[in-house]
Amino acid sequence: MRVIRSLCIAFSTYSRIPVPQVAWTDENRKYSMCFFPLIGAVIGLLLWGWLALCDALGFGALLRGAVGALLPILVTGGIHMDGFMDTSDALASWQSPEKRLEILKDSHVGAFAVLGCAGYLLLDAALLSELPTTLAPMMIGCFMLSRACSVWAMSAFRNARPKGMLDAFAQAAQRRMLTISCAVHAVLCAVLWAIVGGWLAIPCLLAAILCVWYYRHMSYKQFGGITGDLAGWFLQITELTLTAVIVIGGKLL
Repeated sequence: MRVIRSLCIAFSTYSRIPVPQVAWTDENRKYSMCFFPLIGAVIGLLLWGWLALCDALGFGALLRGAVGALLPILVTGGIHMDGFMDTSDALASWQSPEKRLEILKDSHVGAFAVLGCAGYLLLDAALLSELPTTLAPMMIGCFMLSRACSVWAMSAFRNARPKGMLDAFAQAAQRRMLTISCAVHAVLCAVLWAIVGGWLAIPCLLAAILCVWYYRHMSYKQFGGITGDLAGWFLQITELTLTAVIVIGGKLL
């Protein structure tokens, strides 16, 4: 039952998928982040289904890409895009790490957040409009691995805000179990990529590693550590990067 409760907390916190409500306790949250990548699997499956439907009904590239870009936001409620937008504002401020952390907590939306979100969605839609349906299953690994890496970073990287939401999950989580869970998800993604895309699995894995390295470098330098908003920024950047690798790589197959 504890596993089911942890699963429900993961889905109720990071998605809009209806699940039974459970008590928000340390015991119930302990393994919740281990199930975080499964939300990515759901998004990837829905995207694959949408692209297949577009092929079957003959929908154009514009509708194909636009709905595909919005699907993750519809499933997650935009929680990760919110972090991306807040981080875009903070990075554009060119202030001290302390001031940037204050900007992350500011509920107001700045111009750079709007520009960043609009640019992201346009580029994502453009990439998805070019994604062949035969490679669409690779997107399941894209959404899963971005979340698995985010969870691993939560347990391995320094937290810039000790009493934030991210730290609350980190304190409740079993670090060893998180590491094992993330490793299992990473292996599953690599196998999926290899089966569907062959050699494309290699650049995808290298791109994911590069994103993790840059996430640590940027967050430590600009903010003094990671936060929940930065985790959202990382997740969005990783997904966009992997999508670009899959689309560009697909052109070379």
